[in-house]
Amino acid sequence: MTLRHGQAVWLMVAVTLMWSIAGVVTRHLQYAQSFEVTFWRSLFTVVSLVVILPFFQGRGVFARILRGGPTFWVSGVCWSVMFTAFMMALTLTSVANVLVTLAAGPLFTALVARIFLGYRIPPRTWIAIVVAGCGIAYMFGSQLQAGSVAGTLVALCVPVAGAINWTVTQRSQAQGRNIDLVPAVLVGALISSLTTLPLAMPFQASARDIGLLAMLGLVQLAIPCALSVICARVLKAPEISLLALLEVIFGILLAWIGAGEVPGPTVFTGGALVIGALLANELAGWRQRA
Repeated sequence: MTLRHGQAVWLMVAVTLMWSIAGVVTRHLQYAQSFEVTFWRSLFTVVSLVVILPFFQGRGVFARILRGGPTFWVSGVCWSVMFTAFMMALTLTSVANVLVTLAAGPLFTALVARIFLGYRIPPRTWIAIVVAGCGIAYMFGSQLQAGSVAGTLVALCVPVAGAINWTVTQRSQAQGRNIDLVPAVLVGALISSLTTLPLAMPFQASARDIGLLAMLGLVQLAIPCALSVICARVLKAPEISLLALLEVIFGILLAWIGAGEVPGPTVFTGGALVIGALLANELAGWRQRA
């Protein structure tokens, strides 16, 4: 599939909209909780990708997975941590708090790449890291006072695992070994479903819950992950980073409108620091490259 730039932009907007439905759908579950939510979504992601991947990459994709090297499997483990921690965080804290924490992912990635790959971080990115860190610390501090910090701590696992995943991938590519990220997503979903299965039992989800989680596995994860890879062939990394911020906006609005979850003033303040820092950093970098 070949896209023009404008088509890729709009497709990426659609991808972020699909990513953003997890919070509002989770709020409408009846009985499924905690690890069971993660298990069903990961399981249906596996089923969806087993069907979708051959259409994108041919039937040989499964043989390539079996021949994947250590770096490929490390990437799969990182994806499994991201899948598991994301859904767990949604059951522990507000949708807005989770999404704002996840938005700091590019800044975590810059730090990990600096430590392990020696990448130079420009001053503007250091400033963005400090400002975004203040925003997350502010949200964390308010939750500490309220006696509820588990959600933020679990949510932080997602950008940290994402940063490790990106760094491992970049190092492998620099050494001439490319990693196909979409099959790695399949591996991650499989690991996530297998590790959460014992913790999810006994099952309590209703048929309605399973239907909603099946929709998440297909529409919120499998399809947009495949489409985002297509967009990445046309769009530059800064463009994808900026467009990905729409997930935070869409997700908070959907949870507000669809589940009545109104973001608190702490999330607004901390979120403004995180999103503002990331937005300013990406725009400044874009202008500098231009």
